[in-house]
Amino acid sequence: MRSELTPGEVVLVGGGPGDPDLITVAGLRAIQQADVIAYDHLSPAEVLADAKPGAELVSVGKIPRGRGTPQTEINALLVDRAQRGLRVVRLKGGDNFVFGRGGEECEACIAAGVAVRVIPGVTSAVAVPGVAGIPLTHRTLTQAFTVVSGHVPPDDERSTLDWDAIARANTTIVILMGVHNLAAITDRLTSAGLPPNTPAGIVCRGTRDDELVLRGSLIDIAQRASDDGVVPPAIVVVGAVAALDLTSR
Repeated sequence: MRSELTPGEVVLVGGGPGDPDLITVAGLRAIQQADVIAYDHLSPAEVLADAKPGAELVSVGKIPRGRGTPQTEINALLVDRAQRGLRVVRLKGGDNFVFGRGGEECEACIAAGVAVRVIPGVTSAVAVPGVAGIPLTHRTLTQAFTVVSGHVPPDDERSTLDWDAIARANTTIVILMGVHNLAAITDRLTSAGLPPNTPAGIVCRGTRDDELVLRGSLIDIAQRASDDGVVPPAIVVVGAVAALDLTSR
């Protein structure tokens, strides 16, 4: 992978799941070279200290059910700075193409004739459960995992997911952005036939020093999260592997 940034280029950098040590070497090199860095609120802010003096740092984060920069403005910012001949980095949490709108940003750059490329990041969907001791697959328990977004409830007209099929698939279910709608999601999975005693876990602020891990079952994990005041970012894992704790802590 080419490590040098080119003037007039946009580079989408996946920042990893939270711990700044989990950004890739290529991603950190891009941060160090950038003239402009547009960063999300879930990206590892600590790596911005490695930006070169005078680099323009622009917060374009979206807070769940709070303030946020419209995607059209983010697209316009990236294109504008690149067309000025600057080296532009778009820093995201996790990976650019896993619920990160990286595809939309690439499309906007291409449509404007701006060179764009991607430096992948470690996705939180896999890394956060792993650090918490929950393997998403296990030879004796499950052969696959399914990653879904929970930002809208199952009965919402905006939802395009077949939750009944997900419940029947016999895979580990990984739910991102699902804290607010967790009760509705677990109710739907139960009504679709997933046993109420199916193990479930939730990892809040995964990979960070203040990480919180809660374990329970499909029928009570939403209440446990509510009782402990869980707020985003958090990842929910449903399936037999959620009963495991493969850590020595």
